[in-house]
Amino acid sequence: MRRVAITGLGCVSSIGKDVQSFLEATREGRSGVGPTSLPDGDKLTARNVAEVKDWDGAAALDRKLLNLADRFSQFAVAAAKQAAADAGDISGDRTAVIVGTGVGGAHTIEEGYDRLWRQDQQRVHPFSIPRLMSNGPPSLIGLEYGVTGPAFAVSSACSSSNHSIGTAFGMIRSGEVDVALAGGAESSITFAGMKGWEALRVISPDVCRPFSKDRRGMILGEGAGILLLEEMERAKARGAVIHAELAGFGMSSDAMDMVQPSMAGAARAIRLALNSAGLDPSDIDYVNAHGTGTPANDPTETKAIRHVFGAAADALLVSSTKAMHGHGLGAAGALELVATIGALESSVVPPTINFTEADPECDLDYVPNEAREHPVRAAISNSFAFGGLNAVLALRSI
Repeated sequence: MRRVAITGLGCVSSIGKDVQSFLEATREGRSGVGPTSLPDGDKLTARNVAEVKDWDGAAALDRKLLNLADRFSQFAVAAAKQAAADAGDISGDRTAVIVGTGVGGAHTIEEGYDRLWRQDQQRVHPFSIPRLMSNGPPSLIGLEYGVTGPAFAVSSACSSSNHSIGTAFGMIRSGEVDVALAGGAESSITFAGMKGWEALRVISPDVCRPFSKDRRGMILGEGAGILLLEEMERAKARGAVIHAELAGFGMSSDAMDMVQPSMAGAARAIRLALNSAGLDPSDIDYVNAHGTGTPANDPTETKAIRHVFGAAADALLVSSTKAMHGHGLGAAGALELVATIGALESSVVPPTINFTEADPECDLDYVPNEAREHPVRAAISNSFAFGGLNAVLALRSI
């Protein structure tokens, strides 16, 4: 089986619209959370979100493509351009583009209903259908770079990014393609969307406090993360800068409940990722946790980590960066993988901010509030989605 190198990184988030600013913010513990800019935001019960402020889509896409792109697709193309520029080469028809999203073109959908029912117009945007399609990001990225290899979207809620990156990893490892642009994009902070999350009662009224005893829920975020993956020997032969090795991928399905997480399902995905990478639990220094800050997720994830790592769990550093950039849903795993790669390259583990009081059910080292210098030889990044869909990526430093 061929090895897979990560040679390009790109991201757009509430704490930075490029990789450098994003990683600086994660190390400094800066939050992108604040009151929503939605026009009817005052009608929401939970008003805090992690929005990408002052976004200029025209800076990322030319006019022709911009007219076809919902906000989430704009984020994806911008992140892909960063990753391609970082890697320096995506040529060849043996290149794939795989981008995950949990929701798709939410802004286009809501704008259409607003025109029809609130403004009493008879027409919606002429490109509403291509704008709302979940495959908008991979299609637009393919158009931008002339990619003629496989291009498609993956949709598995909060595991969409990890599933897309893991799929690309498998295709390169098996020899089906040599290069892939993979990741996730999301922009679903709309009034109707927020009302839906409110009804589910998982949104925090103030901030996200992963693993804290007084945690009250998640904070919705938006953005995109795109990584360029390529076959290791190809990367070495062209002298590419290799950020990390994507060493393993594990996925599982709980088959238990649509919204309640399963310790067994999460543990199975973690174990499969380690086995895929040929790593022992004692090899892992850092876990970028799913860490949503909800009452159900955090103790379940803690139990899953302890179940897999056993005695080695006490030596792990575990943190959730969602407290800073929000829960990006379909973009979450890609943003968090960029943060994890940052920890491997800098030997600085990002903190879990807003941490207050330890929960007896959450008894790991969550790197509370301040980043910590610590060598990171290998790491995993967890994503556990509604529907019981689990996807875990394993990284090894170069």
